[in-house]
Amino acid sequence: MSTTTAPADLPPAPAPTRRKRRIPVPGVRHERPHWDAGAVVAGVDEVGCGAWAGPVTYAAVVLPRDRRIYKLRDSKVLAPGERERLATRVEQVALGIGVGHAGNDEIDRLGLSEARRRAARRAVQALPLRPDVLLLDGNWDFLAGYGTRNERLVRGDGRSVSIAAASIVAKVRRDALMAELSPGYPAYGFASNKGYPAPDHVAALEAHGPCPLHRHSWAPIAGRAQLRLFDA
Repeated sequence: MSTTTAPADLPPAPAPTRRKRRIPVPGVRHERPHWDAGAVVAGVDEVGCGAWAGPVTYAAVVLPRDRRIYKLRDSKVLAPGERERLATRVEQVALGIGVGHAGNDEIDRLGLSEARRRAARRAVQALPLRPDVLLLDGNWDFLAGYGTRNERLVRGDGRSVSIAAASIVAKVRRDALMAELSPGYPAYGFASNKGYPAPDHVAALEAHGPCPLHRHSWAPIAGRAQLRLFDA
């Protein structure tokens, strides 16, 4: 009679390793042809579209062709301290910086798309020199008809140093503005959440309803305002 032996215990198979997502490193590939043609190039980017309170903010940045700012990245992947350091460096090196806001009242009155157009135009108009070419983050030409050559770059803040610089400046300027406004509305924690729907912000809305900085035409804000009226 034959006998069989149980196979020896095998070590567990190693868990599959996740490939670490690489952070895109923006370069000058989109700027260089325009620079070589003698054009002034500005990168344009925004912050604040998804917030429930405060403005939408655009920045336009003209970088020199003969100096580099290292470690420029999309502002969303940078820690706050690194963003501020890079924003200071951009201000030191850039040939021009323009910032434009469209407040929550304009967003309510005009809609987000038109408010974005106005904020972007204000940013470009605030530049100390007139650009020939605008590199725009995304696939929407929000500066059509401005009189410049506009090039749209999807995920442009990870592809173009000019757009990355604009994303950093816009984020730092808007964050500073929300922190400056925060003491007037202490319940909402705008200094930390910057008007985005973080848990502390949502809880404050539930408890107190919206304040003058909120986008009252937006469904989450309008709905909470109605609930407050019914509860009163």
